[in-house]
Amino acid sequence: MNTETNNQTDNNRRNKRPRWQKSKKKPDSSGRKNNNQKPAAKQIYSAIDLGTNNCRLLVAQKTENGFKVIDSFSRIVRLGEGLSKNGTLSKEAIDRTIEALDICVAKIKRRGVTHIRNVATQACREATNCDEFIERVEKEVRIKLHIIDPAEEARLAVMGCKALLDRKFSNAIVFDIGGGSTELIWVKIRGNGMPEIIDWTSVPFGVVNLSEKYGTKETVSKSRYAEMRQDILSAIKSFEQKNDMEDLVAQGQVQLMGTSGTITTLTAMHLELDYYDRNRVDGTSVKSARIRELCQQLSLLNYEERVALKSIGSDRADLVVAGCAILESIMDLWPIEEIRVADRGIREGMLLDMMNSPKPGKKNNRRRNNKRRRNRPRRTNTGSQSMKPKVGEPAE
Repeated sequence: MNTETNNQTDNNRRNKRPRWQKSKKKPDSSGRKNNNQKPAAKQIYSAIDLGTNNCRLLVAQKTENGFKVIDSFSRIVRLGEGLSKNGTLSKEAIDRTIEALDICVAKIKRRGVTHIRNVATQACREATNCDEFIERVEKEVRIKLHIIDPAEEARLAVMGCKALLDRKFSNAIVFDIGGGSTELIWVKIRGNGMPEIIDWTSVPFGVVNLSEKYGTKETVSKSRYAEMRQDILSAIKSFEQKNDMEDLVAQGQVQLMGTSGTITTLTAMHLELDYYDRNRVDGTSVKSARIRELCQQLSLLNYEERVALKSIGSDRADLVVAGCAILESIMDLWPIEEIRVADRGIREGMLLDMMNSPKPGKKNNRRRNNKRRRNRPRRTNTGSQSMKPKVGEPAE
């Protein structure tokens, strides 16, 4: 009896699995258990850019060479309509914007976004009732909008467009014609593909406030159009003189790049597209002489004739002449043979910024960030126009 019991005990010991085998999983190469490991969650990023004229959204996944867009949205909301006259955002403009932001949030939820950044620009910088608007967005749409200054706007725009900068040039002028302002950015193109912003300026002329000032919904006379161009040229000339760009432009060392609804609309007209196709427009180079020809043609059309053009329609018909005046002023100041067209900008810059930033939660990142805060707080100086941020640096 005792012999049988001893034999049974020995067999049980031999047949008993080690503890790690109970879950039928083997330890990983480090010897640790892996039975509690979960597959990595998908990292989905979204960026909302709320400007004076447009509300735009991009949703994307990070890839080896950048990112893949999985959803997008763009709507003309004219948030800054009437702002130049009244100094406030109107109820109608706010309602249109809230409606567009609701659509953005629905897309964000449906896509399971894990990282989000939402920014507002010139209209919210100017409006006296901006705080009330931001509070309403947070209450009704359940997202936070962060108002960025022109320096950050310039950095994000260049970061979003940097893949289109041509290294055969030493420098680039990047312009962004917005609804309430126009950003001009002087960029050093480096061999490592990481451009450096040498200087930037933001002039308070955009397609919305300039259209309101000059009444471009009506037919614009040649003298009135020339007056618009002269106003803009006077505002941007000091930027050119300050940075002594003339010699480099004359030597053919400067690339001219545009990112805005104005230049993309004109490019679609140049390509004779029946409908707007971003893949055809983005990255295209167009002769400046051809762009000027289109600007001159549009400036002579009345409102109904502009509406009838497929590339313009009713959404842009009253704004496109102001955009043409700004664009021609830029070409007057910098007579560069071609313009590189970018249907990309702040949204793409925000996505790349988030994707390239250190991952939150890691001890080494926390230590570095704490050390930086203790030693030297970094603030964006909205008044400076001689900042030199590397484009790849994440915003604070």
